[in-house]
Amino acid sequence: MATDQSGNAGKDGENTSDPGEIRDRMTANLARVEELSQRFIAALARRNPPNAVLNSPGQDLFAKAAASYWSEAIENPAKLYEHQVSYWSESVRHFVEAQRLMLTGEAAPQDDAPKDKRFANPLWSTHPYFRYIREQYELNANAVTDAIGEIDDLDPVEKKRLDYFSRQIVDMLAPTNFLGTNPDALEKAVETDGESLVKGLENLVADLEANDGEMVVRLADENAFSLGENIATTPGKVVFRNELMELIQYAPATDEVHEIPIVIFPPWINKFYILDLKAQNSMIKWITEQGYTLFVVSWVNPDTSHADIGLEQYVEDGYMTAIREAKAITGAAKVNAVGYCIAGTTLALTLALMKSRGDTSINSATFFTALTDFSNQGEFTPFLQDDFVNGIEAEIDAQGILRSFILGRTMSFLRSNDLIYSPAIRSYMMGEAPPAFDLLYWNGDGANLPGRMTRQYLRGLCQKNAFAGEGFDLLGQTLKLSDVDVPLMAITCETDHIAPWKDCFRGMSQTKSKDRTFIVSQSGHIAGIVNPPSKKKYGHYTNGDWSGGADDWKEAATFHEGSWWPRWEAWLRPRSGEMVPAREPGDSDHPALADAPGEYVRRRASR
Repeated sequence: MATDQSGNAGKDGENTSDPGEIRDRMTANLARVEELSQRFIAALARRNPPNAVLNSPGQDLFAKAAASYWSEAIENPAKLYEHQVSYWSESVRHFVEAQRLMLTGEAAPQDDAPKDKRFANPLWSTHPYFRYIREQYELNANAVTDAIGEIDDLDPVEKKRLDYFSRQIVDMLAPTNFLGTNPDALEKAVETDGESLVKGLENLVADLEANDGEMVVRLADENAFSLGENIATTPGKVVFRNELMELIQYAPATDEVHEIPIVIFPPWINKFYILDLKAQNSMIKWITEQGYTLFVVSWVNPDTSHADIGLEQYVEDGYMTAIREAKAITGAAKVNAVGYCIAGTTLALTLALMKSRGDTSINSATFFTALTDFSNQGEFTPFLQDDFVNGIEAEIDAQGILRSFILGRTMSFLRSNDLIYSPAIRSYMMGEAPPAFDLLYWNGDGANLPGRMTRQYLRGLCQKNAFAGEGFDLLGQTLKLSDVDVPLMAITCETDHIAPWKDCFRGMSQTKSKDRTFIVSQSGHIAGIVNPPSKKKYGHYTNGDWSGGADDWKEAATFHEGSWWPRWEAWLRPRSGEMVPAREPGDSDHPALADAPGEYVRRRASR
C-alpha cells in the first residue's frame, strides 16, 4: 500500500496515518483556528464600511417589481398559474428522481454533464446528492430569470437594474459557494485532514487584515511582483512632478526618433503600468522600439488631501501641464496625445477646451476604449441611478475620496463568478495561494478617486451626458463633443463591457474631425488593448465609412488578423514629423527626479 508524502492515504484512499499523528495534526489545526479567530475579530474591528446605500438597491425597486408582477398576475392569472405549476411539478419530479438515484446508485449519462464551468467536477452529475443540489439550483435560477422576464410594464431602466440585482442573488446562492455543497472543497478537506480549511481561514484573515476588515479577495500573489524589478521595467526617468502627476519620459530604443513626441494619459482609476506589465506585452516598450519619444503620465493615488481636486485640475495640472513640459523638453511645437478609458473622455474635454483657447498643441489624438457619449449607460445602468449616486456622494462627503475597494467591488460584480466567487472558493475553501499573474496583480492595485472629480464625472458626464448634449461647463467654458476637430483614431474592443464599442462609435461620430479612423479589436477592455503583435492572438476590424450607425459599420468592416498596434503606428507615422537624433530623458531644466516607474505608482490605495 503506497502513501503520499504526508503519509495520509493508501492506494484505496483509506487513511493510513497513525491515530496519534492524526490527533496531533487536528490539535495543531485547532490551535491555529483559535489564533486565526482572534485575528479575524481584530480585523473586523478596524472596518470602516462604505455607505450602506452602496450595498444594495433601494427597497422601492423591489416594491415596483412586486407591484408589476402582481399586476400582471391579476390581468393574466393563467400565465402565473402556468409558471408556478410548472416549477412545482419540475421540483417534485426532480425530488422523486433524486430518491430513485440514491436508492439505485445509478450514474448520470455522459451527455448529461453540465456546461457551466462551476460544475466541472464529475460528482455534480454522478453523485445523487450533488446532482440533486445542482439541478435544483438550476431550476430555481431559471424560475427567477423567467419571473423577471415576464415583467413587462416596468420602466426599462428599472428593468435593467432588476435584471442585474436578481442575477447577483442567483450567483451568490450557487451551491459552489458553500462548503457543504461544494464537492471540490470537501474532497480537498478530506485529503488534507482539514488542513485546506485552516489555510483557507488564514487566507481570509490575511485579506481582511490587508483591507482593514473589508472582504476583498486577493486575485494574485502580491509577493511575486515588484515594480521596477519584474514588472513595469521599461527604462525611463520621472522628469516632472506636481501634486497630481509624475511625467515619465522613457529612454529611446532607437538611434533616431520622430520629431513629434507621444504623450499617453492612462486612466487614474487604475495604475499606468497596465501598458508596461512585462517586456513581452509592454506597449510602452514597443512604442519606443518604433522610434518615438514617449511620455507617460503617472497619476497620484489620491488621499483625503485631494478631496477638492476636480476635472479642472486634471485638465490644467495634468493634461495641459504634461503637454507643455513634453514640448519644452523636446523642443517640439506639438504632441500626439493618447487617452485610455476615463483619460480618453477627459482628453476629449481637453481638446474642446484647447479649441476654445486657440491652442493647437495636439497634432493628433488617439482614444483607447473611451466613452464620450453616455446616453446609453449599458451594464453600468444599475450604478448610475440617483439612489446609488446619492450613496456615492454621501460616501465621498464622509471620506473625501471614493475608496478604491468600492469601485473595484462594483466593477468585479459585473463579472462576479470570475472575479469574486471563483477566487474566493479557491482561496478560502480550497486553501490555495493566489496565482502569480501580473494582470491580476495590476487589477488588485487600485486607486482612490478625489471626491469632487467623482461627483463631476457621475453627475455631469454620466447622468446628464452634458458633453455630448448641451455642453459641459469647465474652466469658464462650455465644452461640447462637437468642438473636437483634430485628426483622431479610436481603438475599441468587441467584448468590452466597460466602454462598449458601439457607444464609443456613437460618441466619436459626433466629433467634427475630418480625419477619423475607427478600429474594433477583438476581446475586451484590457486584452483588446494590451495585444502585442508578437502574440498573433486577437484580430481587428476596420471600415472608413461613418455614414451609418455602429451596426452598419461593423457589417461592412474588414477583418484583419493580428494586433492593431502596427496599423496605429502606420497611421501615426506621417503625423509625427521628421526623424531627429534620439533624445535622452529630461534636460537641464528637467533633471531626473526618479527612475521609472516613479514614486506615485507605488502608493497603495486607502481602505
